Amino acid sequence: MEQTLWDHLPLLVRSNSKESVEYILQTLWRTRKTGLDAADRHVIHDVLQLQNDSDLDPLLVCLRTLIRRSVYESIGKDEIQKLFPNEVLPEIQRLLTLLLQKFQREWREEEIRDQVGFPRLKAMTWDMANQESTEAMNPVAVINLKLQNGSKPQPGELEVKFQLAKDTLETMVKSMYTIRDQLANAGETSEGHLPQETNTV
Repeated sequence: MEQTLWDHLPLLVRSNSKESVEYILQTLWRTRKTGLDAADRHVIHDVLQLQNDSDLDPLLVCLRTLIRRSVYESIGKDEIQKLFPNEVLPEIQRLLTLLLQKFQREWREEEIRDQVGFPRLKAMTWDMANQESTEAMNPVAVINLKLQNGSKPQPGELEVKFQLAKDTLETMVKSMYTIRDQLANAGETSEGHLPQETNTV
């Protein structure tokens, strides 16, 4: 990180309290993908009692870099203080270290949730076809699934097509009935946990 960015961290001393700095960090995390809007910038500007708006951006870049490194890099909770060079005021180091330690686990879990998502079934169609074999023509069902991919940052539709022979289809239908029954009885299971059962089709 550039030396000039570190030089802007003392501006945090102008905030009224630890809660004010905490608010700034949480706002930066919340807007990590969209950037600050005019309202957020105005609030942070007032919290820090800045006279020049030009002082705000270098400070925000510095804080975003600290947040990014504490969340995305292999840095343990007890290693966060090592992110700061010696020239950063000790009270600033202690405050930011405390807050980054407070939110590190929560932010990492949130980022994982944002990255991992299962596609949702949007539509299903099917047709019959004949599959050639060495001895005869065997009828198969051709299943076409349209899935809504809700994962970020590239949501969209997926299309999956596959064939099912009669015996495989029967196994799949039995599995679906089992899933239906487990979902229907979910409210009766202890602590709301579903019993896990895996069937390979």
